[in-house]
Amino acid sequence: MSLVIAFIGTQGAVMAGDMREISFGGDPAAIEALERKLYDGTITLDGDLFHCARELGVTLRIRDDKIKVTSRGGILVGEVGERDGAAVRTRRVYASAGNYAIVDVEQEMMTRTATGGAGNFVVLGNEITKKIAHDCISSEWTQGSVEDAIRVIIRILLTAARASPSVSGNYVVVQTRSPANLSSLIEEDRKGVEEPHS
Repeated sequence: MSLVIAFIGTQGAVMAGDMREISFGGDPAAIEALERKLYDGTITLDGDLFHCARELGVTLRIRDDKIKVTSRGGILVGEVGERDGAAVRTRRVYASAGNYAIVDVEQEMMTRTATGGAGNFVVLGNEITKKIAHDCISSEWTQGSVEDAIRVIIRILLTAARASPSVSGNYVVVQTRSPANLSSLIEEDRKGVEEPHS
């Protein structure tokens, strides 16, 4: 998991995501131990991540070109992957001007887990990146414009990239002014996920 942040305003929405993807190989218990250290902030540098992985016998593949946020028909969509043991879950946030929804995709099922309106930040990430995001929002956000929210979001991404190798220094920012209805896109995605595969 890495970091996707959205701000939902009355006149628009913005979403940003880092571009790091880490794939782990090896013993599941060793991978879980490494992920715990990575996601709770124990490991803070790329070099430490590789050193700890070697000690645990875990192989790593890191890429910094994964696009996690897109704009589809005026709706912003951000996605992060989470692993809980052997189970893999994708968490998505959909946002447009004035509203957002969070959806979990797991074992070919989509479940809407939260919805909300304007004036909210939504943060998808691991323990340490969520803490960094909440600290930055608490200290720097003063009910400004979408442009002010973009500045806070970029500060969060840069701070998280310095504090955790789970986040890259590269990021993508997308925005919309559309008050599009999220339900139709979520339903379209649900059909793609839940339709039986031939």
